[in-house]
Amino acid sequence: MDKRKYIVRLVFHIQNSLEVHQKKTIFLVVLNIINGLTIHSMKKRFNVLVTRRLHRSALNMLEEKYNVQLHSGKIPIPKKTLMNKIKKMDGLICHPYDIIDKEVISGAENLKVISTFSVGFDHIDIEIAKSYKIKIGYTPEVLTNATAELTIGLILDVLRRISEGDRIIRNKKWNQIFGAYDYTGTEISGKTIGIMGMGRIGREVAKKANGLGMKVIYHNRKPVSKKIEKMLRVKYVSENSLYKNSDIISLHIPYNKDTHHLINSKIFKKMKKTSFLINTSRGKIVNEKQLIVALKTKQIQGAGIDVFEEEPIKKSNPLLKLENVVLAPHVGSSTKETRQKMSDITAKNLILGLQGKKLIYSV
Repeated sequence: MDKRKYIVRLVFHIQNSLEVHQKKTIFLVVLNIINGLTIHSMKKRFNVLVTRRLHRSALNMLEEKYNVQLHSGKIPIPKKTLMNKIKKMDGLICHPYDIIDKEVISGAENLKVISTFSVGFDHIDIEIAKSYKIKIGYTPEVLTNATAELTIGLILDVLRRISEGDRIIRNKKWNQIFGAYDYTGTEISGKTIGIMGMGRIGREVAKKANGLGMKVIYHNRKPVSKKIEKMLRVKYVSENSLYKNSDIISLHIPYNKDTHHLINSKIFKKMKKTSFLINTSRGKIVNEKQLIVALKTKQIQGAGIDVFEEEPIKKSNPLLKLENVVLAPHVGSSTKETRQKMSDITAKNLILGLQGKKLIYSV
């Protein structure tokens, strides 16, 4: 039964036992309730598209307020499907492999907020989105520690040849105890790590590297303050000096037109032949074909890679056949703790944006 009709019937049922002044009071109360219900029912529920399942806590937040459409088909969501679904959407929650370009944005008639489940936002055409006055949220700070931990993990793995040893045992090739010169790795302590990009993740890597007894140098668009340098025990150097003097180069810079294939054959020639490259930032910062050549020809000693030019990588990718590289499937932020936080912040960013409020983290 309609709530308004129910309230009216209830009032008529009890009105005979009321005094005149009480009847007037009840009438005004009922009128206010009915008006309130009418106004509430007239409020529009925004439509929100989520391109891949988030944690239940985040979905609950969204479903309480909005009409949520959760994509459950092919991942990443095909562009044609995305464009069909987004036409009448007020909000979009996307992932770093969803390409939100001019065509997608211009076809979204009602879109007000894009909230991405990532620290990077190079998959979104920011300029076009802002020209449509669309707010953009992302999740920067929560994955700092997780990504820094993976960076250190890749360093330890490739220098000490841990995964390589695992393969030797699993392939039943460990036939005798190793001698003085057999299967030797490289110690981390005392080595120089060159950090490209001294942002949140770069700083956290510096802290952890110091704990392992490493010397830390860095290059950034601008040097950090002397106070921060002293606290982190880091030294600013030129880009060229970093390439030439580092035993390990770790990349922590954003991807854009200026950093596309920044690390290429010219850089590999500058690096020490005993050096290692670690990339947990963005795949297209490194020219992958030229990296493969550098690894095959021993221009550098090894690499630890979490991000690739094409993801997932093809089964024919030559990196799969190289022993001097450790590969991870883009899992820099992939811890239970971090992914939960990312889900919640992604949802909150969208909610705040649709409420016309300031996002927790906005581009």
